[in-house]
Amino acid sequence: MKSEKNIFIAFILNLAFSVFEFIGGIFTGSVAIVSDAIHDFGDAAGIGISYFLEKKSKKQPDEKHTYGYARYSVIGSLITTFILLFGSVTVIYNAINRLINPTEINYNGMIIFAVVGVCVNFCAAYFTRDGDSLNQKAVNLHMLEDVLGWTVVLIGAIIMRFTDWSFIDPVMSVGVSLFIFINAVRNLKEAIDLFLEKTPHGIDIKEIAEHISEIDGVIGVHHIHIWSMDGQSNYATMHVVTNSDSHKIKETIREELLEHGINHATLELETEDERCHEENCSVEYKISSGHHHHHH
Repeated sequence: MKSEKNIFIAFILNLAFSVFEFIGGIFTGSVAIVSDAIHDFGDAAGIGISYFLEKKSKKQPDEKHTYGYARYSVIGSLITTFILLFGSVTVIYNAINRLINPTEINYNGMIIFAVVGVCVNFCAAYFTRDGDSLNQKAVNLHMLEDVLGWTVVLIGAIIMRFTDWSFIDPVMSVGVSLFIFINAVRNLKEAIDLFLEKTPHGIDIKEIAEHISEIDGVIGVHHIHIWSMDGQSNYATMHVVTNSDSHKIKETIREELLEHGINHATLELETEDERCHEENCSVEYKISSGHHHHHH
């Protein structure tokens, strides 16, 4: 609930602010502020999308979405990330343009706007600072990057006010944009990994297989699949070969998996003389030590 409310507050702040900023940019004649307004508007749009998708992602599983709605949050993060990528490229383009043909700027107005900008965005960043969903991280990144952007604009405006180095403005703008771009690319990779069902970060399948194989009564384990819905909750399925009491084995395995950060497990138990139906028991983990089993 909390992350939703925070995202909504950030959305309203950003939207109102980007309009205010656009007017300010025209008034001061600073292209940096205008391009920042467009960037902020993109942010607001991204945050708006995030808000609705984050809301949806909290819904309980049903027949249509048996795994729940967590992936919607990841889609939110993807969309926001794309807006960021596009935004940072646009800002870089404008800045380079600006280096080639410098224009007259109202520095005093720019300083005032930058001060307001720092304050507003600092509040927004403060509201969204703690969240662990990818989505929330993406939103918080926006906020921090806005605080940074405005601080840079402020310092730049002050320097330009006293010297006449108008090139400072676009140069800083490029710096901030590159920072945004790199972070957005990172976010993008994380989201794509989730959609590709890659083994979640920090989980070692071989190690898990070894640990499970060492459990008393477990003869072998194969068909291990581990994936994540949203980067937080991990799911696993596997086939376990055992002749022991299934109830006890399952419980032990679940405890072991929990230690590895897997909180949803589906375990298929097979007796030793049962052949696995699927021809390609692709990843067979055999245990050499101490067990000698003869197949019938």
